[in-house]
Amino acid sequence: MRISRETLIHEFELFSTGNPGIESLVSQNSEPMIIDRLCSLSEQPISKVQFNQLMLLALESGLSDGFFQYYWLESPSQHPYSVQAVPGFDGSFLTTTKIETLSQLKWGLYRVYVDGLLFRGGVRRFFREFCNKTHEEIVSFFAKKRTDTAAVKKRGPTMPFARISKDNRYLISEMACKSYGDLPGSASELKNALSEALRDHLGRGGGIVKVRDLLDGTYVKQKYPQTKEMWLFSADDMLDQEVKDEAELQARYSKVALEFQNARKAALENTRLYLSMVNDLDVYVATRMRTRSDFRKMAEDCEAIFTNDKLLGLHLRYFDPTMSAAEGHQDKGLIECLMVKCAKVLVYCAGVKESYGKDAEAAMALSLGKPVIFYCDEEQKRRFFRDVHPLSRLINFENGVAVGAMVADNIGAVIDLLNRTFENTMEYTLEQPKPGYLQLKERLTSSVVRLQTNDKLLSEAFWNYYKSAR
Repeated sequence: MRISRETLIHEFELFSTGNPGIESLVSQNSEPMIIDRLCSLSEQPISKVQFNQLMLLALESGLSDGFFQYYWLESPSQHPYSVQAVPGFDGSFLTTTKIETLSQLKWGLYRVYVDGLLFRGGVRRFFREFCNKTHEEIVSFFAKKRTDTAAVKKRGPTMPFARISKDNRYLISEMACKSYGDLPGSASELKNALSEALRDHLGRGGGIVKVRDLLDGTYVKQKYPQTKEMWLFSADDMLDQEVKDEAELQARYSKVALEFQNARKAALENTRLYLSMVNDLDVYVATRMRTRSDFRKMAEDCEAIFTNDKLLGLHLRYFDPTMSAAEGHQDKGLIECLMVKCAKVLVYCAGVKESYGKDAEAAMALSLGKPVIFYCDEEQKRRFFRDVHPLSRLINFENGVAVGAMVADNIGAVIDLLNRTFENTMEYTLEQPKPGYLQLKERLTSSVVRLQTNDKLLSEAFWNYYKSAR
């Protein structure tokens, strides 16, 4: 049944950006012959030869047999995401040699637009590059963009990591290291400060006192104003314990210092294991931990995510920040940069406050074009979108494609996103929120992961000079 011109143009509004060629195939300004032919599509299917004629009438390049087959006549099994999850799919598309319905035409265009935004940062840029490639060349290109899920599953588990009690994970922090010293028996500013504060307390006639009150008292505040908070964090396990003399204080301190030494030794061993598998690292977890409860929560979240049934079979190699330490902060920086570079995905766990280090890691991953998942609670997610976090959109430095983070407000969504990433089952929604401006959203979280601006000057300047800029 023939449809009207108005109905046709309305059906293809999503694909009409005002840009030339394929992005204006169906619009108010389209060549009348194109409109007339497409209005009768249900009565007269369109062959590849006729489709090329329509493209040329739209001042666009023609396309190869392979491109036509790949996008309109088949559901390729080696694509980076499930093309059958693309809106409008119908199994009948795979049993014909022509475009027989508007739904089939739209399904193929939708796929071209998604791939253009995902892999080249622009629909027409992608189309012009790929439209004349052979079927084999197209299949080969996209196969390389997939995770080799079978190979990931075959790897099996890694060598076991040294265990550290969740309650003691906070002791691997740099703050704890600065407080207790690197080695057993090394000088400890925390130990000295506690002894001085106790002597001052007893000298003023004080009796039994809590460790917390010594560190939060006048003596420490006046003599060590810059390190008091660090010591309160590092001494968390003994803060509410009471002491009456130096011997009792040393006993309390020594117990926690021994736990610190054991935790640090295990964390250093774990770092060596992380480095030994860095080339196989799947997920880097970035976070900011400033309290003991932060460390507990992060440890619990990592366990909940990576031991979930949806991910267990993948044997994902992931970096747990509560299990690793370095000999110094400079080495720590080098180690973490290497892991971000090698990991396939970064999970950014938001806290009450953000930090330069964590933000830099997320920015690095986005700039490398890697999938980045922001995990935060519902209120933080609303604030994230309202304030437009500066890391929400960055540029893949290699190819200039705008890359956006996926923002999840619950652990279940993080698990699903990781599962979809490594199983190649990610789903996307194409939108045009304002004329000519395209957004590609990850469907589960409605996060904008790619975009194409409608600012023609910006677009021309960007693509003309991005690669030549030094």
